[in-house]
Amino acid sequence: MLYKKKLPLFIFLVPGLLLMVLFLYKPFIENIINSFYDMTSVVKMPGQEWKFIGLENYKRLFQDTKVRTAILNSFKMMILSVVFQVGIAFLLAVLVSRINKGQHIFRTVYFFPIVISASAIGLLFKLFYNYNGGMLNQIMIALGKEPINWLSTSKAFSMISIPIIWSYVGFYFVIILTGLNAISDELYEAASIDGCSNFKQVFYITIPMVRGVMCSCITLAVTGALKVFDLPWVIVPKGAPQGVTHFLGTYMYEQTFTISNIDYGSTIAFVIVIFGVIVSKIVSVLIKPDKNL
Repeated sequence: MLYKKKLPLFIFLVPGLLLMVLFLYKPFIENIINSFYDMTSVVKMPGQEWKFIGLENYKRLFQDTKVRTAILNSFKMMILSVVFQVGIAFLLAVLVSRINKGQHIFRTVYFFPIVISASAIGLLFKLFYNYNGGMLNQIMIALGKEPINWLSTSKAFSMISIPIIWSYVGFYFVIILTGLNAISDELYEAASIDGCSNFKQVFYITIPMVRGVMCSCITLAVTGALKVFDLPWVIVPKGAPQGVTHFLGTYMYEQTFTISNIDYGSTIAFVIVIFGVIVSKIVSVLIKPDKNL
């Protein structure tokens, strides 16, 4: 009876739609328009107009070595996110799902990093990596070894990847565990009676039953890798020497707010959106969450 009256539905939907248009779609369209103008002056003065430069910012992308580095780092982070974030989260979720008592303790412990501010986590790991007095170098000295520059050009990407991966494992863990709890215990009991080992139960029952959940997690992981910003920026501002640790998000921020190159930053932001749409579509096609097994 509720759905026969459409007016209440529109009353509740329209405000949310207006907010989405005002704070998401309108700025996004303006961002695309800004990428075609020279916004050196940043603020339009009375009687002034921004200079239309067409595709110049997009041509600059192909010549910018830091953009290539940022794209490469972002795609490397995609692979690491899928393999380690989602992979470790799935492993932990399978193990915890087998526990009848105390499951909520593991939920809390593994989810806790999500509660902590990303900036705080970044500052914490930056203190770990400090050359002078950092925790890791204190351990090295205690072992009788020389201190290491953990954020050097060759090691910086790996060191930054560790907190990024660690901080989001709990997020995917909770999602996957929720999907595992929705699987009927009768399926596992029937499989056990038929002599199916625990490993085979995971392979033939668990994985197919959580295909849709895994697709969602992988999509979130790869699109999230494109938007990585806060942790790398706190640990290594401005992308370390020669910008070797720049991601698309950090390079966009540097161009937009540090250098005040608004139009070029808008171009990079639009590229991030395009990559996100393409990659999420590829993941959906490859995994096929709605495929019947």
